[in-house]
Amino acid sequence: MFRHNRGRTVTGALAIGAAGLVALSACGSPAGSGDPTGDAPQNLVVGVTTDVDTLLPWTATQFQAINVLQNLYGTLTEFDDDLAVVPGLAENWETSDDGTTVTFHLREGVTFADGSDFDAEDVIASYTAIKDEATAAVSAANLAAVEEMTAVDDHTVEFSLSAPDAALFSKLAVVTTAILPSDADLDALESEPNGTGAFVFDDRAANESLTLSANPDHWGGEPEVDAVEFRVIPDQSAIVSALQAGSVQMAVFDDQLVSDTIGGTVQVAETPQLSYHALQINARTAPLDDADVRLAIACAIDRQEVLDTAALGAGEVTGPITSPAFKSDPAARPCPEADIDAAKQHLADAGYEDGLTLHAIVMQDGYSTAVAEAENIQAQLAEVGITLEIEPLESGTYVDRWVAADYELAVALNGGQPDPDAMYGRYFTSGGNLNTVAGYSSDSLDDLFAQGKAEQDPDARVAIYDEIAAELEDQAAWVWLFTSYNYTATAENVAGFTPMANGSLQNLRNVTIQ
Repeated sequence: MFRHNRGRTVTGALAIGAAGLVALSACGSPAGSGDPTGDAPQNLVVGVTTDVDTLLPWTATQFQAINVLQNLYGTLTEFDDDLAVVPGLAENWETSDDGTTVTFHLREGVTFADGSDFDAEDVIASYTAIKDEATAAVSAANLAAVEEMTAVDDHTVEFSLSAPDAALFSKLAVVTTAILPSDADLDALESEPNGTGAFVFDDRAANESLTLSANPDHWGGEPEVDAVEFRVIPDQSAIVSALQAGSVQMAVFDDQLVSDTIGGTVQVAETPQLSYHALQINARTAPLDDADVRLAIACAIDRQEVLDTAALGAGEVTGPITSPAFKSDPAARPCPEADIDAAKQHLADAGYEDGLTLHAIVMQDGYSTAVAEAENIQAQLAEVGITLEIEPLESGTYVDRWVAADYELAVALNGGQPDPDAMYGRYFTSGGNLNTVAGYSSDSLDDLFAQGKAEQDPDARVAIYDEIAAELEDQAAWVWLFTSYNYTATAENVAGFTPMANGSLQNLRNVTIQ
């Protein structure tokens, strides 16, 4: 079974702070180019804003780490380009009529990077460890319904569920539920990842670069490129010269202004994202434990103004759920538009007619709009008598504070999911492993989330999650602001990469260099 050599602390920029991918300046080795003879290596260089903070998939919360790890590790199910669930390490599965037994049939002939065979024991050991609180796995709640796992044979695993879970297959497609070798040393994996992904770990120079090599034995076929190098630079402005100089061949931005300056032969694809910008509220701390205070904040904020000011309007005002089939109506909230009078009345009802002071943490180096969002919110709250003190933090410190729920308010960018239970079950249920961070739960939400998991009819599920969104808005659990875009820039000779709405870079395995 899995073992640690020492204690671990979960850190990193959570999938709340989108570290947009950017390019390194034109220094360093040149990017590979296509060679008609096929003799020269085809190496793709991707620019990134930050180095990974962990190489262990179960505790990864930083977008950059997730983007690397999803190319190193495999999951039982996967998402296709349209975010539909498709086979991964499990080539097919079936569910019993009552929905409480799921049988996965695993691919045969799959190996880990070290050459060891993948089998049912690895699945059971991995999920057992993820469910173990000591592992501090960020997606432990994804497996909450799984009561028992049985290896029918080396390539068949049977799950017994406490209740039907319509979202289970979606929840097993994220890299934070990746399958590891059953005898893995978790600490060793931090320096030498060992997965079943399309690429294998090659080399890393901390805060400079991380290189992956194509896995010739990948079950889906060997990638077209020989290697992918992620180069680190904190300055997004360097991407234009790097791409134009040819030292970097690909980068993903979250800043429209930067993407608009690229020009030349570099191709830029704009992709709407499921991730969402929010002002998170810790409702377990006074005075934010008073719903009127939270509603005062929510009613004071003009979300469109935040979007226009911080992101130049490049996005869309959103409600809580961004999953396409369950998307919330942003007008279905107590104050669809900013309402100063309503905000002041809520403050008065809470006993703060003379105003109050609150504190917000903000990640200053994780994504381009964070500080601007915080400053605009600060100015808007001042209009109703709320003084907002902003504390800009380096991403690692921000995440440590966030994980510990050591904040009153947090300006955040959170990753969305195709299924709303996978998106919010771990946050807003009382037993969710990130509920302490979310700062809000209720008996009614616990009930609704349980119904949403068990319901098999798609239309009925939509109605249930509409009720969930309504409570989150009516209680101002958080203030949902807007969704934005990613801008994927690729050099003229790069083909085959399809951007995805969840920000995934899994399609690096399909890239070709002409």
